[in-house]
This record gives sequence, structure tokens and C-alpha cells, in this order.
Amino acid sequence: MTNLMDNMLEKLHIEQLSPMQTATAAALLNSENDVVVLSPTGSGKTLAYLLPLLHLIDPSRDEVQAVVVVPGRELALQSYNVFKTVTNTLKACACYGGRPAMDEHKLLRQVCPQVVFATPGRLNDHLDKGNIAPDSIGIIVIDEFDKCLEMGFQDEMSALISKLPALDRRVLLSATDAEAIPRFVNMQRVERVDYRQSQDSQQEERLRIAMLRSPDKDKLTTLSLLLRSYGDQSTIVFLNHREAVERTAAYLKDQGFSVTAFHGGLDQKAREDALYRFSNGSANICVSTDLASRGLDIPEVEHIVHYHLPETQTAYTHRVGRTARWQAEGDACFLLGPTEQLPEYVDSNIPDVILPEQLPAPSQPRMTTIYVGKGKKDKLSRGDILGFICKKGGIDKSKVGRIDVKERYSYIAVQRDVARQVLRQVQGEKIKGLKTVFEEIR
Repeated sequence: MTNLMDNMLEKLHIEQLSPMQTATAAALLNSENDVVVLSPTGSGKTLAYLLPLLHLIDPSRDEVQAVVVVPGRELALQSYNVFKTVTNTLKACACYGGRPAMDEHKLLRQVCPQVVFATPGRLNDHLDKGNIAPDSIGIIVIDEFDKCLEMGFQDEMSALISKLPALDRRVLLSATDAEAIPRFVNMQRVERVDYRQSQDSQQEERLRIAMLRSPDKDKLTTLSLLLRSYGDQSTIVFLNHREAVERTAAYLKDQGFSVTAFHGGLDQKAREDALYRFSNGSANICVSTDLASRGLDIPEVEHIVHYHLPETQTAYTHRVGRTARWQAEGDACFLLGPTEQLPEYVDSNIPDVILPEQLPAPSQPRMTTIYVGKGKKDKLSRGDILGFICKKGGIDKSKVGRIDVKERYSYIAVQRDVARQVLRQVQGEKIKGLKTVFEEIR
């Protein structure tokens, strides 16, 4: 077992598990208890449950043995991708809204997964239609359980758990605790792994909190000045409503900023594009609802801006958890209108942001994202794309960033200063004998 765990960590380029991950693995592997894991955003909770979960699955059984329930499609995909990175012996599928359930049904029949990552509504749908057999499912993992079990999800979650008669292990994970775990979850012999206090105190040492007053109720001009002071550094601007996200993102684009907008009203492709451009450095500002505060693998976010005040302390905790992760430093700024006050849970003595008198124009990000119209279905790999872009585009591989190969298309990040050259030189060229589309995602 130790050798297997070491091999998994090597694949992820991780030297050793954190104390929280070690404690979670021990709770899952050394007992039959249900487990509740509480640890800050960005502390590695996905690996904390995935690595021991691999030991609890029987690879000889071609049936679903565990379901991982998450509140949104991005976390379902992200967790599935981590799973596929650490094992090539076990099979999994990700199921979520925003694409046809029939396509997923075909995939489930084809793959015969042992683990399914899914949103509550889509998992209920597959169980109701008989696409997933419930009798073999012994483990349920509820990631971001405080979100999954809040009032908006309770009916779906109650229905879901009632359809799983063979459950004998329940694993709940979040950065914040729920006021109470609903009775329908039917937790038995609960073991708690709580690392919030120790890691929260470490984050507090690395997190700088400040505020900036806007002279006007409409704070867009002040926001623009603040973002200009950040240069090309990675920033998430949080708002509370989808319409406000669209309005703010449009204003910033008009001002010359490189921006992505992210909220639950976007279709799946638009959400994927927005997240991808931000996480690979092709856009340095993400304007979002609190949807971006949970369960997303967005590295090196240096600044958080509360354009709208967090609606709850829990929302605040998840927002600031996007920065100062691991050993990095970061800052969070409250952008306050003339009549707005800091929330009670924030120290009223936090400093004011002092903006320089002379500010640069909006900075452009270092990278650009190129869409490639072929993917896994066309037998493309990351190596194929890297070799093609470097050879046909006439650039060194040091100019290439993150490459993601999807089922029917791919994304590749290249440095902005060579993007036009690459696009010009690859037009009309074939990749692995296939003609396809190459275009910049804006």
C-alpha cells in the first residue's frame, strides 16, 4: 500500500502528504467510520479523499462502487481529471448538467466506471433512468458538503441518498462546517478531521486585508484604478449577481483590461473558456459571482477584490481562500461605496489602500489561448500538439504554457508575443494528417 501511495504522489510531483491528508487517509483506511474533513480552500482536500479511496475500490468489479457528489460541473471535471492522473487501473466518469444526459448514458455503458463524479441533479437523473445501478454503491463522498446540503440542494440530496441502499461509508469535506448535518445523510460513527484553525492561522499570516473607499456609489471607476495598480497580476473580482458580473466585465474590457466573466448563467463551453483563460494566464482578471470561490483549481491568485460585500461569513471564507494558498502570499481588498461598512467579522482597523498618483494603463497578460478543433477523439495528445505548434509555428517550447486535450477539441496557451506568428503559420496545416481550426479565444 505504501509503494502504491508513493507512486501516486510521484505522478503528481508531490513529495509527501500534508498532515491533513495523512489524517484523512488514516481515518478512511484504518476504520469503518464515516468521516468529516474540514480544511481551508486550497489545502488539498481532493487528494485527501481520492488517494485512500483508490484503496477502497475493487478493480475486478466493473460496477459503480463510489459516487463523489459536488455542487458544480467545474469541480466534477476537476476531481475527475485528478483521479485519472493518479490511476490508470480504475475507471471513472464525470456527470453534470449542461450536456445531454444521453451522451453520458452512452459513456457510462462504454466505460463501466467504478467511481462517478457528479452533481446532485444529474446523478439523480441517471439513477432514476437506471443508467447507474445503485446496489453496488457503498461509498458516497460529498465535497463542499456545506454547499451541497444547504437548503437549495436538500431535496435533491435527500432523494439521492434514499436511492443508495448499500451505502456503508459517508465522507464529507469542506472549508466551512454546516450548522447541522441533515438527518437524511444518516451519518454513523463519525470521525472528524478538523484542520481549519491551524491552517487558517497560517493563511492569516500570508494574507493582507485592506479597504478602498469609492467616492461614488457606482464603484467602477475606482475599481479600474485599483486594477491598474495591480499591473498584470492575477485578480478575482467578486460580485453577488450575474447581471452585475456582465456589466462590470464589459466596462473593464472597454477600459482595455483582459477579463473573463464567470457565473452560473453561462453555458458550459463559455464557463470552460473563461476559467481556462484565467487559469493559464491568458486573462489576468476574472469577474465572477461566488461560483469561483469554491472547488476550482486556479493557481497563484494574487488579489481578491470584494466589489460587493460577501453575503455571509462563509462566503467570505471561501472567497479569500482563493489567495494566499499553500505557502504563497496574497491580499484581499474591500471596495466600499460611500455608505457601505465592513462586515462585523472583519477587523475594522484594516488599512486603507493608497493608490499612486500616476497609474499605468491596463496591463496585458503574458499568455494567449489558442483553440484547436481536434481532441482525444482524433487521437491527439499533449505531445502531438506541443510538437506541432513548435515545428509549424516556429517557436521554442519555452514559449508554450498549459495544454489541455478535451474529447473533441484542445486548448493551448502560448506567450502573447508569438501568438500572431503561430496562428499565421499553422493556418491550413494538418495535425496528424487532419485539417482543423486554429483560433485565438478572446
